[in-house]
Amino acid sequence: MRKRSIARIAAPLLLLVCVVSLGNKNARAGSQDNASNEVKIDNFSFTPATLTVAPGTTVTWTNRDDIPHTVVSDDKVFKSKVLDTDEKFSYTFTKPGRYPYFCSVHPKMTAEIVVQ
Repeated sequence: MRKRSIARIAAPLLLLVCVVSLGNKNARAGSQDNASNEVKIDNFSFTPATLTVAPGTTVTWTNRDDIPHTVVSDDKVFKSKVLDTDEKFSYTFTKPGRYPYFCSVHPKMTAEIVVQ
């Protein structure tokens, strides 16, 4: 009789563990997708220097430098405020094309988003 009670408790508990595990795996997969749409600003550079994304993708820039920076497209399609350390700027790219950009505080810092 005691074995049946343990089995009744263990089976639902095992199912719960599997469901939670699967949920965590999907959450990690989603965060990896987001990570691929991030540009880090550090050591006076944008990394990656060229990022290719699909239309409808939101790209987020994060300033990891101790120096303020901006993110400004060459054709002024997007423009951030001055970003201090750990501040972020996001822009959603809706149209295919090439979007070169730079830091207006340090114009030699350049990079590009390719939307295809």
